[in-house]
Amino acid sequence: MDKVVATAAEAVADVRDGSTLAVGGFGLSGVPAVLIEAVRARGVRALGVVSNNCGAMGTGLARLLADGAIARVTGSYIGGNKEFARQYLDGEIELELIPQGTLAERLRAGGAGIPAFYTPAGVGTLVAEGGLPWRYDGHGGVAVASPAKEVREFDGVPHVLERAIRTDFALVRAARGDRHGNLVFAKSARNFNPPAAMAGRITVAEVEELVEPGDIDPDHVQLPGIFVQRVVALTPGQAADKSVEKRTVRNEAKQYEAKDTAKDAAKRKAER
Repeated sequence: MDKVVATAAEAVADVRDGSTLAVGGFGLSGVPAVLIEAVRARGVRALGVVSNNCGAMGTGLARLLADGAIARVTGSYIGGNKEFARQYLDGEIELELIPQGTLAERLRAGGAGIPAFYTPAGVGTLVAEGGLPWRYDGHGGVAVASPAKEVREFDGVPHVLERAIRTDFALVRAARGDRHGNLVFAKSARNFNPPAAMAGRITVAEVEELVEPGDIDPDHVQLPGIFVQRVVALTPGQAADKSVEKRTVRNEAKQYEAKDTAKDAAKRKAER
């Protein structure tokens, strides 16, 4: 039952060329960066990645992308990742873009043993009708396009059939985990980590705090250990290494100046 592996390198030692990976995270939140670096160190190529996005600001999956190690991405967001956009438009990488909720459910369904499901998301668009560019030919043309999907009505509402996703491996990050693989995620870092973990045939979790079995209240477990095969305990430095994608700060001086101006205006109005 003890699923703890000594190092991240050991935990991903059987990831090979052509392996498929479901990877948790959203932007820079909840990204299993240590495990991704361990995969990168292996020098494997032609990876198939399933993740909401493909890294940002040169971190996470963006590191594998820059190495040319990823052949195909299934996700819902390109965002500000210019290298991802360039590789896609230049025909260097295949991309299956799908609605974000559909992606989460396809991953969850894979872990739940549900082969496919119907959803109204995407009906009446290229998602259902086919023709979305999966791969460009490098000259502005489409080399591979998405196929049409089955559409069926339920209670008069059309729904499109979506297939579940299963991958060879899943890489996730959790705030706490015990030696049996039970995991707890912190706030927004929960994002795609649970469904990604469910979809992997071999799921590896890097945890910021490793605790003993029984230390996590069963009612607080957010992902049962049955879905996790390997656990890697992060060092304090690795656990604290978290970037902010878009930092927004408030200018206190301008805020108070605006309040004072509004008060002055109200005073003058009252005097009149």
